[in-house]
Amino acid sequence: MLSDPQFWLGLGQVTLINVVLSADNAIVIALAARSLPAHQQKQAVVYGTGAVVAVRIALTLLAAELLKWPYLKIIGALLLLWIAVKLLLPKDGDEPVESSSHLMKAIQTILIADLVMSLDNVIGVAAAARGNTTVLVAGLMLSIPLVVFCASLLMKLMERWPVIIAIGAALLGWVAGDLLITDPLWEDWLATHAQWLRVHVGYVFGFKLEFHWAQVAGAALVLMAGNYWAKRTAAQAPERY
Repeated sequence: MLSDPQFWLGLGQVTLINVVLSADNAIVIALAARSLPAHQQKQAVVYGTGAVVAVRIALTLLAAELLKWPYLKIIGALLLLWIAVKLLLPKDGDEPVESSSHLMKAIQTILIADLVMSLDNVIGVAAAARGNTTVLVAGLMLSIPLVVFCASLLMKLMERWPVIIAIGAALLGWVAGDLLITDPLWEDWLATHAQWLRVHVGYVFGFKLEFHWAQVAGAALVLMAGNYWAKRTAAQAPERY
């Protein structure tokens, strides 16, 4: 197997595709781990990424069937919107919660968000693996260090430029909007009767740029709801003392 060029070609494709498709997942990891103590941030990133890869492997093996189920993406989109809004809330440093609880909560957030966001991503990985489970598992495992590096770098950038947190949360809202419109329940109907909701921007280096207004609405909803909830939480904070 190791002497087969197709094995190495498939391995390279799976690794590259997973790294590219995991850009938004790295943002989730960074957002979820940013409020942890410094010594636990690395643990959250490593453990969270490891759990993500395990789930990604399982999802990839079941991807073709999962994406056929109606309502699955709708539920996922709503869940992702909730996660994105919560990630925008300020962290209460005086909250009496054990550090281990914070760590497990961060890992749980990473895992749930990736589970939702991976519904589409796994299709590309599964196609590149061509049914070869060894190529699939090895490629996903090789991509772990790259995803960890991206998440660690993003956490450092968020500390320096907090606006990145809002951008990351908006991206999750954008992804939620995309999940919503691609659910089998109404995907064909929207493509036929609501084409005006999709806007074609143009071509850049041969790539067609377009967006759907549902994606814009998802990003805007997260920012508005997160900002409102954060202000309300801050205003009520003195009342607890």
